[in-house]
Amino acid sequence: MLEPSHNNELPAIPGKRYFTIGEVADLCHVKPHVLRYWEQEFSQLSPVKRRGNRRYYQRADVLLIRQIRSLLYDQGFTIGGAKQKLESHNTREEDTQYKQLIRQMISELEDVLHVLDS
Repeated sequence: MLEPSHNNELPAIPGKRYFTIGEVADLCHVKPHVLRYWEQEFSQLSPVKRRGNRRYYQRADVLLIRQIRSLLYDQGFTIGGAKQKLESHNTREEDTQYKQLIRQMISELEDVLHVLDS
C-alpha cells in the first residue's frame, strides 16, 4: 500500500519484537498523539498494553501505521475512506487465505482417500 516513491522517506524498521510509541512515531513520521487517535479510529490497530498502560507495537502494527499514513497523507483519503480501504483489503486477504486452506485440506483428504482405497 505504501507508495514506492515514499519508501525512502521512512527509516528502515529494526529487527525488534516490540517498539514503544516514541519509536513508532519516529519510524512512521507521525506524532504520538496521532498514533493514539488512530488506535481509536482503526480497529485493526491494537498495540499490546503492559504495565502502566504503556503501548508496545509489533512489526505488523508499524507496517499498518505506515499503510494508514500513506492512505491519509499521500493518497488523500479521509479517515472513513481509509477505514473502508483497509477493511476491503483485509477481507480479500482473508478470503485468499481461506481458499488456500480449503485447497490444502481437500488435497490432504484426497490423499487419505487414496490410502484408504488401496
